Amino acid sequence: MFIEREITEYLRKFSEFFPVIAVLGPRQSGKTTLTQYVFKGYHYLNLENLDILQAALADPRGFLEKLLDYPGVIIDEFQNAPLLLSYLQVIVDREKRPGFFILTGSQNFLMNQAISQSLAGRVGILTLLPLSNSEIAKAGLQAKLSESAVFKGCYPRIFEKNKLEPEYVYPSYIQTYIERDVRSISHVTDLALFKKFLGLCAARVGQLLNISALATECGISMQTVNSWLSILQASYIIFLLQPYHNNFNKRLVKSSKLYFYDTGIVSSLLGLDNVQQLEQHYLRGSLFENFIIADMYKQFYNRAKTPTIYFWRDSHGHEVDCVIEKGTSLLPIEIKSSMTFDKNFIKGLNYWQELSGQQNGLLIYGGNEEMHIKNCDVQSWKSFKV
Repeated sequence: MFIEREITEYLRKFSEFFPVIAVLGPRQSGKTTLTQYVFKGYHYLNLENLDILQAALADPRGFLEKLLDYPGVIIDEFQNAPLLLSYLQVIVDREKRPGFFILTGSQNFLMNQAISQSLAGRVGILTLLPLSNSEIAKAGLQAKLSESAVFKGCYPRIFEKNKLEPEYVYPSYIQTYIERDVRSISHVTDLALFKKFLGLCAARVGQLLNISALATECGISMQTVNSWLSILQASYIIFLLQPYHNNFNKRLVKSSKLYFYDTGIVSSLLGLDNVQQLEQHYLRGSLFENFIIADMYKQFYNRAKTPTIYFWRDSHGHEVDCVIEKGTSLLPIEIKSSMTFDKNFIKGLNYWQELSGQQNGLLIYGGNEEMHIKNCDVQSWKSFKV
């Protein structure tokens, strides 16, 4: 079953201007399906095919020159040969063919500054995460209850016609990721220890990141913790939500918060086998918060924008789950998993309003009703927009 992706219009728009387009995102988020759908007739190459990869590495210039006979080319899993980008610069400057090279990658190979600089102004970068809440809803596949959505996660494979249940899909995904991607990104020798580290991260979802505590509990150095966190970020498994630093004359927390791009993966790492276990889990509220914040990231990326999402907490324990920068204005957001609205849910937003002098706010909760109370919009998890 093909699910229409909201980023499609921007992919088409970018192809009118940029000679190279990079579509980045985690494995199985739908990059190949999307690019082949949009660029029908393009020649397709996958650099996980060892024969193709060896040809690319043996003669990168010749490999790319031969592709110019096609109307366009999609090169999948480009992170396996990122140095091809250096040769691309000369070719695209000479050929001036918009939308010709479509690159996909399940690691952010453009994080390498030297490589990305070689294509500055020549490459349009898009990030495709797993399905957004609205994409699932438009396909008529949205769960009735938020717990089911959180447990199920948002990877397209979960929603295929001959679908497997999440409790079978995600353990295999995690094992494949560890055995293949982790080895290729970094020299991690103890994969079992890395998997333990991944589980410890899952148990800290939505919490302030404490590098020292992670290092102690996992039995590794703080330097290794930072290195492994970088691996998880580069391969689109986790993201770190940064604190908003406008202090409003208050001392602020400076640590970031840890979240996963998909709650199905977190549920699996926590050993959850069904929705009923999630409903009783002590991290239920944190997982719902993760689900909503990850969807905010998708909403930004699907509009070809960089997420400007933060959290705010002062040293006295006052907190707002999210603060979104929109130009010169700020939107504070609270997230509650309860299906029933409670006026106490907006206390943090009201405190923020008094402190900042701004009279706006958004509450996203696990129920279905929408309303406006005390300068705050209340939206359902099923249809919220930021």
